[in-house]
Amino acid sequence: MIRINCFFKASEAEAAMEKAVAAAKALTEKSLGHEGCIAYDTFCSATRKDVFMICETWKDQACLDKHSATPEFAEYVGIIQENGTLKIETFEF
Repeated sequence: MIRINCFFKASEAEAAMEKAVAAAKALTEKSLGHEGCIAYDTFCSATRKDVFMICETWKDQACLDKHSATPEFAEYVGIIQENGTLKIETFEF
């Protein structure tokens, strides 16, 4: 299995967090239906209004690669990246 933690920090633009969270929620909804998706969720920080995390777990690399190649992945990740910075951690177990 593969676990990916995507940490997001919004830019200083007024609506950046709102736009990024909306894209993350839409991506989460779509991703839950992708083959090999074991878990996928978005968590907003309880202490910082400009931070959230996407936590995802995939059956294997092939399923993750298919997910990453979908049009919705490109669209929603693009919106997220336009509105802040991402730090990604990947773990295999």
